[in-house]
Amino acid sequence: QVQLVESGGGLVQNGDSLRLSCAASGGTFSSYSMGWFRQAPGKEREFVAAIRRSGSRRYEDSVKGRFTISRDNAKNTVYLQMNALKPEDTAVYYCAASPSTIATIESSYNYWGQGTQVTVSS
Repeated sequence: QVQLVESGGGLVQNGDSLRLSCAASGGTFSSYSMGWFRQAPGKEREFVAAIRRSGSRRYEDSVKGRFTISRDNAKNTVYLQMNALKPEDTAVYYCAASPSTIATIESSYNYWGQGTQVTVSS
């Protein structure tokens, strides 16, 4: 059983940066693909970014060039550096862990954090 705890969300202005962290416990962190998803009010949860066990990364098109996902296996932590934030990035951001290499599909993720709110004002 893997437990995930996100942190780092908050209220920022258009163009600002934030770094989200997700600390994992209870499993072999390095064996999981890790992903970030987000859910805006009234919308379905969507894929944002993922980093596989191999270190390869995938991004949703709207965040490419602005967001960077990374992982520190020694600290059992995955990060999401978000730059040039826009109001449309406002959402609850969730960290997730998957034993699969199909890292962009929500259904492949077995473990989820509780989410952290990111609000970008215009």
